[in-house]
Amino acid sequence: MTEITPILEKAVAGERITLEEGVVLMKSQDLGAIGRAANAVTQRMHPEPYRTYNIDRNINYTNICTAVCDFCAFYRGPKSEEGWVLDRQELLQKIEETVALGGDQILMQGGLHHKYKLDWYEQLCRDIKASFPQVNIHGFSPPELYHFTKMNRLSIEEVLGRLRAAGLGSIPGGGAEILVDRVRDGMTRGKVDTENWLNVMRVWHLMGGRSSATMMYGHIETLEERIEHMERIRQLQDETGGFTAFISWTFQPDNTPLSDIRPLGAYEYLKVQAISRLYLDNVDNIQSSWVTQGLKIGQLALLYGANDMGSLMIEENVVAEAGTVHFLTLDQIRDSISELGYSPRQRNVHYELMDECHEQEAVKANREWIRRRLEETQAPLVQLTT
Repeated sequence: MTEITPILEKAVAGERITLEEGVVLMKSQDLGAIGRAANAVTQRMHPEPYRTYNIDRNINYTNICTAVCDFCAFYRGPKSEEGWVLDRQELLQKIEETVALGGDQILMQGGLHHKYKLDWYEQLCRDIKASFPQVNIHGFSPPELYHFTKMNRLSIEEVLGRLRAAGLGSIPGGGAEILVDRVRDGMTRGKVDTENWLNVMRVWHLMGGRSSATMMYGHIETLEERIEHMERIRQLQDETGGFTAFISWTFQPDNTPLSDIRPLGAYEYLKVQAISRLYLDNVDNIQSSWVTQGLKIGQLALLYGANDMGSLMIEENVVAEAGTVHFLTLDQIRDSISELGYSPRQRNVHYELMDECHEQEAVKANREWIRRRLEETQAPLVQLTT
């Protein structure tokens, strides 16, 4: 018996582990034992014979941002000649392409724009819902929403209420990084602090809304602060029950002011994800991050606490700007689930299964899309599936 054995046994049995015990796990090097325990918890929480994925598109409506984040390679300052705002018709065309591939959602985020008032974002939502009423807008992370309160001198309750009336369906957990102000102050300027990030989510949940929670680690945080982050998520989930899933990923340093930091590898990624499954006993779903880790580690994550492969991610820009580019076909995502003995099933933002006929039509549409893409680019398949 090792130091972590009683902690793991406690978690597997369904008992809550403490913050101090979480730190002990984070400091442990026994990935095998932690992974086995996380998989046991996943099996208990998700005994169903399938594992899920969804189809959506990450649409960034602008890269102009007043915040300065040392970890971000995507943003451009208000005076930058490289700043842009996505044309409305181009945005709607991207959604049309997503729907054609079987998608029912867009993940819509952008920088903290220095000019636009709340009515601009309301009209954005209305335009989307007018053309695509069936598409869920999973949009505007807490930093954006808090920024809207400052730009418009409105309460977060009014901002969220107006956006919801305009068509906002759910909120992504972006901008969390590490929910410890020492860390946030050390690598961001002009961005929401811990308490206000949590309060945005609290208010949204109390309005009946749902959101995801995230963690981006492997930069200037300590091991203890990773667990403190999870503790803040767990506490809020106890209070509201509004988080549908937790997604963690490692910091991608290329092309950022923190490029001297050595990126974490698969070992640390799998360990942290496994610990998140053990620690977040009140969050139903843990999502793999193949976008940062690639196919093989993304698949392996399903044995280290995850029950969901995440999104097909037809388009992704933020991580790509940091030099990390992984692209998977829908068949690859489905096959990665099947190879582990599970049935692959498409789900929506609420983790409800899609109709199987819709699912199969999406498979056909994606195969045709890949065929056309190969013809257009003349690229070997390996270049499109790394």
